[in-house]
Amino acid sequence: MSTTPDVLGEPYLAEEIVLPDDDEGPVVATLVQRRAATPTRRAVLHVHGFADYFFQTGYAEWWTGRGYDFYALDLRKYGRSIRPHQTPNYVADLSEYAAELDAAWALVTGRDSHDHVVLTGHSTGGLTTSLWADARKPDELAGMVLNSPWFDMQGSVLLRTLGTVVVEQVGRRTPKRVLPRSVSGFYARSLHRDHEGEWDFDLAWKPLESFTVHAGWLRAVRRGHARLHAGLAVPCPVLVLSSGASAQPSAMGDDVHRHDIVLEVPQIRRWSPAVGPHVTYVAVPDARHDVVLSLPAPRAAAYDAIGRWHDAWVG
Repeated sequence: MSTTPDVLGEPYLAEEIVLPDDDEGPVVATLVQRRAATPTRRAVLHVHGFADYFFQTGYAEWWTGRGYDFYALDLRKYGRSIRPHQTPNYVADLSEYAAELDAAWALVTGRDSHDHVVLTGHSTGGLTTSLWADARKPDELAGMVLNSPWFDMQGSVLLRTLGTVVVEQVGRRTPKRVLPRSVSGFYARSLHRDHEGEWDFDLAWKPLESFTVHAGWLRAVRRGHARLHAGLAVPCPVLVLSSGASAQPSAMGDDVHRHDIVLEVPQIRRWSPAVGPHVTYVAVPDARHDVVLSLPAPRAAAYDAIGRWHDAWVG
């Protein structure tokens, strides 16, 4: 594997990780990296959420400014790793991601000689990384930062109970069945600089109205939730960040910018202790779903929280 200039431009580099074919054909993941100013044995490995990919350069620069080499993994069928023959964002089991997480970890720790690694994940990536860290417990894992992790199904108790039974049955029988849902597009609009946000990202890789949800994928997520709810044993210190509150706005406005409008904050708070024995939870008032893409004041508060946690437990 060799690195090439990334779509973000220098000093970001990217390398393709070739994975075993699946039922749709060839599969790859992509490891993006940005090095710190001086050589270091410390690193961060970041994993994105659903309908997302790595473009959060401010997050990378925050870590490199503290002496960490930064890596981000675009999982199979996401972002840089999507191929024309594939169903975007689809897997039938979250354990499939172990292949690229194992490969990325081997590159970061083995080839690149980092022995102190902070694993971070956003939204669905927070669930995926928690499950992987629990299963692998690598010696180099120094800490985890989970940014609004998806720890339970949003909605009513009926959806989380009877709805899960239906998803299990449909997902097993017809995994590629499209599940109907309505997406306002407010969240992506609140982020993109061509709309109401500050950031530039590829709308083919992170569409305003998200991606199609398939029954087999949601079945995989609900099975992941069940594993988390049974209790994990991630051994390192864990920081869980979320917004201070959730909202379901009907129009574009201040509520969109100052709440998590994707997930339900009480669920994140409830299930955070299930990750492991050493979990710190911080709610950031006025933060968005991706707390490091919040408005300037809550964004600064989020970074302050990461910094305090890091200095207390990881640094």
